[in-house]
This record gives sequence, structure tokens and C-alpha cells, in this order.
Amino acid sequence: MAKFVKDLKEFYSFCEKNEVEFVDFRFTSFDGAWNHLTYTLHSVTNELLENGIPFDASSYKGWQPIEKSDMILKPDITTAFLDPFTSDNTIIVICDIYDVYKNDFYEKCPRTIAKKAQEFLKQSGIADEIFIGAENEFFVFDDVKIIDSMHYAMYQIDSEEGEWNDAKNYDDSYNSAHRPRRKGGYTAIMPVDSMQDLRAEMVQVLQRVGLECFVHHHEGAQGQGEIGVKFDNLVQAADNVQIYKYVVKMVAHLNGKTATFMPKPLHLDNGSGMHVHMSLFKDGVNLFYDEKGYSKLSQTAIHFIGGVLRHAKSVAAFSNATTNSYKRLIPGFEAPSILTYSCQNRSASCRVPYGIGKNSARVEMRFPDSSSNVYLCFASLLLAGIDGVKNKLLAAGPMDENLFKLSLDEIREKGIEQMPHTLRSALENMLKDNAYLRPIFSEVCIQDYQRMKFKNQVWPIEQRPTAYEFKTTYSC
Repeated sequence: MAKFVKDLKEFYSFCEKNEVEFVDFRFTSFDGAWNHLTYTLHSVTNELLENGIPFDASSYKGWQPIEKSDMILKPDITTAFLDPFTSDNTIIVICDIYDVYKNDFYEKCPRTIAKKAQEFLKQSGIADEIFIGAENEFFVFDDVKIIDSMHYAMYQIDSEEGEWNDAKNYDDSYNSAHRPRRKGGYTAIMPVDSMQDLRAEMVQVLQRVGLECFVHHHEGAQGQGEIGVKFDNLVQAADNVQIYKYVVKMVAHLNGKTATFMPKPLHLDNGSGMHVHMSLFKDGVNLFYDEKGYSKLSQTAIHFIGGVLRHAKSVAAFSNATTNSYKRLIPGFEAPSILTYSCQNRSASCRVPYGIGKNSARVEMRFPDSSSNVYLCFASLLLAGIDGVKNKLLAAGPMDENLFKLSLDEIREKGIEQMPHTLRSALENMLKDNAYLRPIFSEVCIQDYQRMKFKNQVWPIEQRPTAYEFKTTYSC
């Protein structure tokens, strides 16, 4: 992310130059959502920026009890950028959270955890920098209806690209019949791609707020797109994902549409992932490159992969953090659920991109999705990779065949592990396998995270009947 402000002096100068009226303090809650408090500029003093902004942390899932609710937002002034959507000139500043009871940064602040993971890498002596490039896929729909009550539940999605509209009569237009079809949209051109101009507008806004974009295209599913954003260090890459999601949703909203990063909104079509490209550097040298290694990967990279895939069933609690995540990770929809690695092979959970060199050598973890708390996702992936490097762990593979064609019996015969099939399973694996997290994730953090997920995701979904259950069980 481009930096518009380096210090307090530049902050006030930037505000004056851009006639800023409001300062919007953003922070990420435990569940990964972006939240904000907006102050008038004249009330934002040096003292406020240095001492922090008080807020009620008991109002957020998994955080403080009511009797110990006070926490402090600590602004990171170097993250400041102009909000491109507000009517009044507003500057956004991303914050960390400070614990007034322990006089330290909050152990359940996602951005603080990401910062500590980045620092832990440096202290380990393995590397002094990690670079992450996230590929966040998303859907854009024209209309979404939801009902969730005791006796009646439904959702209805509509998109002009949806094949269910083939016979629709439009009051103010006509039916063009140009549609991507199921799994048929990847890099489609107009008029099949109905979102070219919308994505271009998203790119323009992203670049205006400091994110460097290099590509955008239609993805495989109906109504699905992707924008490529340049890599950055772990914390800034996570900041960029939060900004990216905000911009995509708002541009769609202002164009009379609705965007979602939900992993699997459409039954029988591909879901949306967040492919995570990772590489380690030390003294300016890419530790993942070796001219003679498998696909030009070093042993450090192979062991990093080994650590991530060894702990993937636990990492999934953070990287695939909703019950909907596991509706994506099923065979037949290009979702990598088999825990092996391969060169160029998108059916593996970890892919080695084609044509890597000294500076571009990296590994691509393909199982995460954007429903995750991105700071916790990146931190857990890094900690699992560090464990792999330290203990020289090896994953199954490499496997260069089409893994999507393997039957479950063949997968078992080859001794390949798979991703968990439910969020419950991922959380239970995380509770059993979390030693690799302990340098950064406290016991309180781990326990409160799993409680939050069981309370707000697992149990509510498990207790609700579905339409398909009525279809298959009602006449039992």
C-alpha cells in the first residue's frame, strides 16, 4: 500500500491540503469485520492520537465482558488515506487495540497478533521479512433476499449472469442470453462478462487509495470476479485485504448491485477463495529459490510447505473460518481440499506458480477464503510454516496429476490427508494441534476464538433444518 502520511506533521498537512472534516478510525474485530469510529478533525489532537481513543470492547463477539469493557484504539498514522466514498472529506486511519487492564497491546487484537507473528519471524533467525500476495475472489449480484425465522427460511439470489434467467422477460430491456453458465466464466469477454466496467471502476478506486492493482478478470462462476493487488509484508497485506473488500462492496453498492466475499453462495457453481502467495526473504535474498530444487524451490520452501500442510487441519479454523467455507471445499468445484503440493497444478492445496525466479519464487496456498479474519489467517499460515522450517517437516508430494479425478479410496491409498469437512472439525483440530501457534496466540485467545465460532457459527447452523433435509427426510 502506498503511504500518504509518514508522521503527525504530514498527517495534519495532508488533512489541510485535502480539506478533511472527519477522521475515521478503523479496526478489525475478532470475527474479522472492519469497524469504525468517526471524529471531527478539530477534536483529533496530538494527545488523542498518541494516547488513543477509548471504546467499548464488550460490544464485539469474543472480546471483553461488560465489567471490563474499556479498551483503547491506537491509531497507526502511517495507514492514513482518504475515504473515496463519503460525502464529506474523511480520512481513514487503521488502529491497533490496547488493553488498559494489562498495559499492553490486546492479546485478541487481530492486527497486533499479525504484527507479533511478523516480529517472531525476525526473532527466529529464519528470515527478516515475509511477503504475501492475496487473491480475493468475490461475487456481484443484482438482488439478494434472506429470511431466517423459526418456521420459514429462504434465500434468493439474482444476477443478470445467472442461467436461471434464460427465459426471463425484462420490463425495461431484453434478454440477451449471453451468460457464463456454470463454471464457464473464467476470463470471459463482454457481453458474457457483464462486469468489465464495474471491476475497472473498482480498480481505479483501489489505486486512488494506494493499492497497486495489476489485473482484473471474470472468474469461473456466474457473477464472479477477481482483482489482482500487489503483494506486501504480512501486516500491510492484511490491511490491503480489508481495504480491498471495503472498496469492492462500496463500488458495487453505489452501482445498484451487491458484492460478497462469501465462499459458496451458489449451489452447483464454483466458490470464492483467497489464494495466499507467500515467500520469505533474508538480507534481501529470497529464501524460497533454488535453481536445482523441485520447480526451483529451496528446501526452506519445501519445509515451509510441510509445516503449513502438516498443520492445515488446525490452520483451517482461521483460514476457512465459517461453516460456509466447507461448502466450497468439496470435490468437483476446483476447490483444493487435498493436502499436497505441486508445480502449476491448481488441484493441489499448495501450488508452485510457473516461471518463478530469484525474486518471484513463492508458494501459493489455495485453500483459504475471504470469510477469514485475514490477520489471523496470515499469522497462522506463517507460524505453521515457521514450524515446518524449524523441524524440517515434509508434506505429501509433490503430486503433478489431476487430484480432482481421484476417488476417496485412491486418496486414502496414497496416504494423503484432506482438509476438514466442517468448521467444527477444524476447530477441534485447532484445539488439539496448537503448539505451533503458542509463541503468538495466547491460551485466552485460542479458547475465546473457538467459543466465538461455536456460538456464532457451528451451533446455529447445526440446529437449523434445511430445505434439502425436508426434501429427503420429511416422508421418513
